[in-house]
Amino acid sequence: MRKFLFLMAALGFGLVAHAQQTGLVTHLSGTLSVKRPDGSTKLLSVKSEVKEGDLLTTEEETYARIKFADGGEVVMRPSSQLKIESYAYNQAKPDGDNVVLSMLKGGLRAVTGLIGKRNRDKVNFSTVTATIGIRGTHFGALLCQGDCGGVPTTTGLPPPNGLHLDVADGAIVVRNAAGQQQINAGQFGYVAGPQAPPQVVPPQQGIQVTMPPAISQNKGGGQGIGKTKEGECAL
Repeated sequence: MRKFLFLMAALGFGLVAHAQQTGLVTHLSGTLSVKRPDGSTKLLSVKSEVKEGDLLTTEEETYARIKFADGGEVVMRPSSQLKIESYAYNQAKPDGDNVVLSMLKGGLRAVTGLIGKRNRDKVNFSTVTATIGIRGTHFGALLCQGDCGGVPTTTGLPPPNGLHLDVADGAIVVRNAAGQQQINAGQFGYVAGPQAPPQVVPPQQGIQVTMPPAISQNKGGGQGIGKTKEGECAL
């Protein structure tokens, strides 16, 4: 009887641990580090787990793809920082869904998972200029803070500082103290700062956040790309 109870307790612990899993690194090129809520830091690799409260940082020429427990995915660009502020997901309990990801630096592309499909108001991406709410979507975001000199534009000039957005599927709602704006599939958006209203911009002024094909496609090997001169594409 005692052995049976121990086995049941162990199985129960395993179920709880699984329910609380946040996500895994599925593709990696370069160096990805994490700072845990307790202050400890470590380098991550393919199949490393990421958790609620983690601060993820990609170094120069590094791309990292994270797959979350609900099937959502994020690809981080080089020299980017992403904090998993909140991640609550239980497939059987949709009322408890909650995802808040803070993009502190750099850029990313994101595809929402099950939470974004069944509880779209429970998924938010925050930045210093605005909060991005999703509508079942695939979008890109790039936060320029004097560090986007290498990003190509139609004018040949660096993108202006602020938050640049593009939507490939679905829609996003961008809001801050100055207002809110819905950006639909095929459109581009821009927010100059926290006190500037979000706006839709013409395609010739838009910035599309691109990723190398090897990091953005499902190839099953979970391998990174290293330094490459391959073209870039959307996720």
